[in-house]
Amino acid sequence: MKKFLSTTFVLSLLVSVLIGCNAKATTVTSAKTTEPTVKTEPVLNFKLAENQSAENPVSKGMLKFADLVKEKTNGTVSIEVYLDAQLGTENETIDQIQAGTLDFARVNTSAMVSTADTVGVFSLPYIFTSMDQKYKVLDGSIGQTISEGLTKYNMIGLEYWEAGSRCFYTTKKQVKNVADLKGMKIRVQQSDVAIKMVELLGAAATPMSYGEVYQGLQTGVIDGAENDFVSYYTSGHYEVSKYYALDGHMAPPAMLLMSKTAWDKMSASQQVAVREAAKEAATWQRQAMQDYQGEARAKVEAAGCIITEVDTKEFQNAVSGIYEKYPQYATTIAAIKAIN
Repeated sequence: MKKFLSTTFVLSLLVSVLIGCNAKATTVTSAKTTEPTVKTEPVLNFKLAENQSAENPVSKGMLKFADLVKEKTNGTVSIEVYLDAQLGTENETIDQIQAGTLDFARVNTSAMVSTADTVGVFSLPYIFTSMDQKYKVLDGSIGQTISEGLTKYNMIGLEYWEAGSRCFYTTKKQVKNVADLKGMKIRVQQSDVAIKMVELLGAAATPMSYGEVYQGLQTGVIDGAENDFVSYYTSGHYEVSKYYALDGHMAPPAMLLMSKTAWDKMSASQQVAVREAAKEAATWQRQAMQDYQGEARAKVEAAGCIITEVDTKEFQNAVSGIYEKYPQYATTIAAIKAIN
């Protein structure tokens, strides 16, 4: 009898343990199956368009971004970067982003104005007073609000990237003052602001895709162009346009765009990872661009280019009327000017 009771107790204990184990298992299994439910991330392959060469810090920033995305998504999201405008001009890639036929494109905000007008405020001449003030604007509420507004155009804005301070460079003579620009054919981006600015300076604005500028300068189709030291050097424009004037008329940022069509293919955790990768890569790229500006200037000077200091106040005064031509930016301009 004693042995029977002992055996019964052991069996009861085993049943209790088994019941407890079964109850724990049900918390991680489906009601319809005993197999665990495993949530998997979608495996996605994207393309990114960049119009600069491999040597440019902007391109290096895009490659770093792609590496970070792969790392932060554990390889579930991969990005192939196409340099040298292989996938089209900036305006063409913006159209592709909107249509959902391209996943990412890094473009200058000047090129975005015809699509998203609010971005145009960043292209106004002399809108920023310093690099520090510029990024207080871009990384603060002003920049965030404008970036978030891109979703209605089927675009996601992923950080602001440094594109340098734009200056004029010419083929035939130095530009020492505003009068020297009179009558010159100056290549500009396909931007209404850039066109109006050049016209106010007395030159003839000539919109032209970036890939055509070298030949245009070489053949005399245009007398000059405008860009930062890095692009001036890496594009080879310094070879055919020896005069560079330090007027610093524009410092519009670039932006990495992602098609919302592609964005919606990602899981929530992948979206977080992509934003983290963009922020980290943009921080790195901004510093890399600043470092390389000095290096690029030294290289073009060594190649015989003539760098001319100008009275920027004269240039500012000549284009000051442009602000009145864009009343839609009045509130934003005031908010930017209020930031020190």
